[in-house]
Amino acid sequence: MGAAERSIKRMTDVVCAALGLVLLSPVFIVIAVLLKCQRGGRVFFSQERIGYGGKPFNIYKFRTMSSVVEDEGPQLISMPDAAQSTRVERFIRRHHLDELPQLWNVLKGDMSLVGPRPERRYFIEKIMEHTNDYELIYEMRPGLTSEATLYNGYTDTMEKMLKRLEMDIRYLENRSLWMDFKIVVNTIFCLLSGKEF
Repeated sequence: MGAAERSIKRMTDVVCAALGLVLLSPVFIVIAVLLKCQRGGRVFFSQERIGYGGKPFNIYKFRTMSSVVEDEGPQLISMPDAAQSTRVERFIRRHHLDELPQLWNVLKGDMSLVGPRPERRYFIEKIMEHTNDYELIYEMRPGLTSEATLYNGYTDTMEKMLKRLEMDIRYLENRSLWMDFKIVVNTIFCLLSGKEF
């Protein structure tokens, strides 16, 4: 992906994120009200992730989990049980609606629509114990979606994390606007069809 394509990619990110925030604002309001009624407290959740150039940023999500799920340290996947999460919260997570606030991250330039999912430093260090290739990921803005996200699902094991890294590096080597378009279309199809990933 040359400089011109990267500029177009960034402009597309800004336009789509801005439109998404405006058009989906009613959905934001409904989710915020539901979460407030379910649990009270903060509606949004932020967490430090490592992004472009290896720089940290705060990623935003709807808060659908209690903080107690990581009382024993960082988890690859925070899997709530019935006592920790309500039916509404599980629905929001299952359909990735908790990720919608990341459109703000895209608008700000922390993230892109398509790119490797941003990881926490703790798990990056774990991956780096196996391979130094993760440094290649810093050459891209992290994304809302990616080929690895769609086909490798949530990374609940180190094996899956290394597979995701392999797929993300392949994306870096072959990325194009056309590839981004196909990934976005596939993501929309998966969301609308109810496919879990």
